[in-house]
Amino acid sequence: MQYVFVYGTLRAGEVNDINRAAAHHAMATPVWVGAAHVQGRLFDFGKYPGLVIDDEGAPIRGDVYQIDDALVPVLDEIEEVYPGVEGLFRSHRLHVEVDVEGRRDRIDCLIYPVAAAAVDGLPRIESGDWVSHRARRV
Repeated sequence: MQYVFVYGTLRAGEVNDINRAAAHHAMATPVWVGAAHVQGRLFDFGKYPGLVIDDEGAPIRGDVYQIDDALVPVLDEIEEVYPGVEGLFRSHRLHVEVDVEGRRDRIDCLIYPVAAAAVDGLPRIESGDWVSHRARRV
């Protein structure tokens, strides 16, 4: 088991909902741990967001789930992260601040950020929340 921080299309109710991805592959349902944030900058790529991790950035809203290790390759495929291939997203580990039953905790999580160079010219999502941003665009 491990933890993953999701901030975009893998969030519940979104197009690549982590729960639906697990069910589609007959895997254990991810366990929602809590609302979370990382410091960074969030950008609008159109159909999905891209996160640049930046300690000087704003809080980026997401959720932490505990997942079965077998789900990681599925998430890698959704994010198009393949060994030896330089793509838009990359697999990274980061300590994330999570609200767990009213208290703050730091959990080591898998996360899928993008390289800073990939966001040149793209609009920044100032709210730091993809779901609310996407809902306002529709």
